[in-house]
Amino acid sequence: MSYSIGQVAAFAGVTVRTLHHYDEIGLLVPGGRSTAGHRRYGDADLDRLQRILFYRELGFPLDEVAVLLDDPDADPRAHLRRQHDLLTARIEKLQKMAEAVEHAMEARRMGINLTPEERFEVFGDKDPDQYAEEAEQRWGGTEAYAESQRRAARYTKADWQRMKAEVDDWSERYAALVAEGEPPVGERAMDMAEEHRLHISTWFYDCPYDMHRGLGEMYIADERFKAFYDAMAPGLAEHLKEAIDANAARHTA
Repeated sequence: MSYSIGQVAAFAGVTVRTLHHYDEIGLLVPGGRSTAGHRRYGDADLDRLQRILFYRELGFPLDEVAVLLDDPDADPRAHLRRQHDLLTARIEKLQKMAEAVEHAMEARRMGINLTPEERFEVFGDKDPDQYAEEAEQRWGGTEAYAESQRRAARYTKADWQRMKAEVDDWSERYAALVAEGEPPVGERAMDMAEEHRLHISTWFYDCPYDMHRGLGEMYIADERFKAFYDAMAPGLAEHLKEAIDANAARHTA
């Protein structure tokens, strides 16, 4: 009993092009040909194709599949153990990503709990969602982003007002500190950098020192963040970045 390439493709759920490719690279050469020269596959070919698809489903590249099927010295168990470890690690990573995305989706559905009028009252002409889409693209798969979304979705108008008041107060004090010539490695500058870190941890997500350092780098690398901080006082973004680094160093030394 033999089968045409179209029949085999239908049996196996693959394309005719895939079977052509397997034939061309010697991975699955059909055992026969019709009188017209067309490929004909026998039962042994179907068994081999089944094994090929099994290994492909597990993520093995075609060259490794060929070794597993044709090299008498190959140990399928060793290959399978290695692939099992890789797949297990990938599954765990995907599960964590799925959980983070689910939390982010839940928080996004809830939204910031403010009417348009209340938003204007709290933020003025500054839209708190201005960079929301970009933030989701950059950090949407992280637990920090999901946690930030969960917390923000619960805040009331009074919460947002208190948060903004804290930011305004910190901004005024840090701008005054820079104007007074306090160096970034000075105690007052480092204390305010720590206050900045704790504000993030309190209102949005846990911000350990390594993450805070990364934010400091972003404040000078991203022109929008740099403009935001430099608007408080010229050079403040760079000053804050150095104060963040110094504060992290003193706490992690």
